[in-house]
Amino acid sequence: MSSPAAPAEEEGRAPTKYVLITGGVVSGLGKGVTASSIGVVLKACGLRVTCIKIDPYLNTDAGTMSPFEHGEVFVLDDGGEVDLDLGNYERFIDVTLTRDNNITTGKIYQSVIEKERRGDYLGKTVQVVPHVTDEIKQWIQSVSSVPVDGQTRPADVCVIELGGTVGDIESMPFIEALRQLSFSLGKENFCLIHVSLVPVLGVVGEQKTKPTQHSVRELRALGLTPDLLACRSAQPLIGSVKEKLSQFCHVPVENILDIHDVPNLWHVPLILRNQKAHEAIIKQLNLARSAGPPELRDWTDMAESYDNLKNSVKVALVGKYTNLTDSYLSVVKALLHASVACSLKPSIQWIAASDLEDATAKTAPDAHAEAWETLKGSSCILIPGGFGDRGISGMILAAKYARENKVPYLGICLGMQISVIEMSRHVLGLVDADSEEFNKDTPNHVVMYMPEVSKTHMGNTMRLGCRRTFFSKPDCLTSKLYGSPPHVDERHRHRYEVNPSFVPMLESAGLHFVGCDESRKRMEIVELQDHPFYVGVQFHPEFKSRPRRPSPPFTGLIMAATKQLGTISNTSNGYVGASD
Repeated sequence: MSSPAAPAEEEGRAPTKYVLITGGVVSGLGKGVTASSIGVVLKACGLRVTCIKIDPYLNTDAGTMSPFEHGEVFVLDDGGEVDLDLGNYERFIDVTLTRDNNITTGKIYQSVIEKERRGDYLGKTVQVVPHVTDEIKQWIQSVSSVPVDGQTRPADVCVIELGGTVGDIESMPFIEALRQLSFSLGKENFCLIHVSLVPVLGVVGEQKTKPTQHSVRELRALGLTPDLLACRSAQPLIGSVKEKLSQFCHVPVENILDIHDVPNLWHVPLILRNQKAHEAIIKQLNLARSAGPPELRDWTDMAESYDNLKNSVKVALVGKYTNLTDSYLSVVKALLHASVACSLKPSIQWIAASDLEDATAKTAPDAHAEAWETLKGSSCILIPGGFGDRGISGMILAAKYARENKVPYLGICLGMQISVIEMSRHVLGLVDADSEEFNKDTPNHVVMYMPEVSKTHMGNTMRLGCRRTFFSKPDCLTSKLYGSPPHVDERHRHRYEVNPSFVPMLESAGLHFVGCDESRKRMEIVELQDHPFYVGVQFHPEFKSRPRRPSPPFTGLIMAATKQLGTISNTSNGYVGASD
């Protein structure tokens, strides 16, 4: 792996400007949402925006990391397995990023070592400074010049989020590289926003500035001085707190942003706009000639309309990683987008798949009873992707319940495979039907290992990225939800697929495979006949869902759950329907 090559510079083009987001005090403050929201506001000013996420861990990418460890793995069009913050960027700013927009220590060191092995350093002693820091700077400048919005010219502004907190030992090379970059570019091309915490101590009830003071002091000691402070707090900052922060952190009062807790995250760009964050950034970057007032009427309508929604829909999410909801962040967002499109708020009922299993009835009867009560009290059921055999029996029971009781069901990736296993066992009578992932010895592998996938290496060996699915039955429900196109392009992440040898038997039982790949042998979409909505997709439609363009399979699920599905109209938006 080597750093990406930059496109040729256009003569007379203004250089890309940089907005760096750093974090202090504690992790999990919302740097990703802050970076995304800044991108929204700058884009609303007429500027073209791209984003980079720096993750200082040694992993090459997020592909082999546990969802419990790092949240979901977000998949890009080019097959990049990246940090979930890139999903935030894509959803908020509506861009299509690449794997190179996620920089990790592993990628940087791998590139440096490859160059050393090739002799690119001409016998020099390879060191963190200058070789690693130069690689980081080259990577940032190369990636920032690649358009991500369908245009041909590079973006005006690149928003960079540095993961972790200032002072982490693993982020030191990146801090040094960014210090060098800011110095070489000059103040008019580099703006630093430091996200920090202003806590309130329970006993005193006073907003405390000392943690932010210490965080800024540490940042300044490393050679970086913030131009703006983004202060996270439960309540709006009082005036005296801003003045104190200004005095001790050397940041003008008007450049201290108050990002307090809000009813929904769509309000964060509006908070930044109301505090004139865009004006401070545009002034710092000397972009006044290119930028206008932020046009956020549609965004404002979206945020306020959500707050005014009264009715909700209960969605049972039966999964393996329900203890950490970030494991299914894109699924949660896709449900949000689809529900809002139907004028509803999503009420996600988190169910650990293992709690539905018969064995749990003996070991933890209360948890078993509660899980089943929750499942039966929900309006629809969703089984998302996952790996490993834990909880599989519970998922099969949930799919069986949905099929037999005509509860709207959406299975994604593993969830589609679960529906195939369930039908094979309980309708076809193949009691030992299973996936090769869970049982290598059964003669009835209705789900099998894809022949082209490596069985020895885990990282970047799956069927990844945007792939084309062709509708074999144009009048099927899923096709209508998409607006009746001949094909759809969705993102994939899987090692296993439905065994085509069992497709005729399953179709004769009523489980129709209505979508497949270009070979017509790899099954992509299933629908159950004589059911209001029982759909499985091998791809991950959640990764392409956007606030104003919800994913059709998710919208179909919500519409079916609330009896809005009716007759799907063949419009470009597909998901628009009418009730019976």
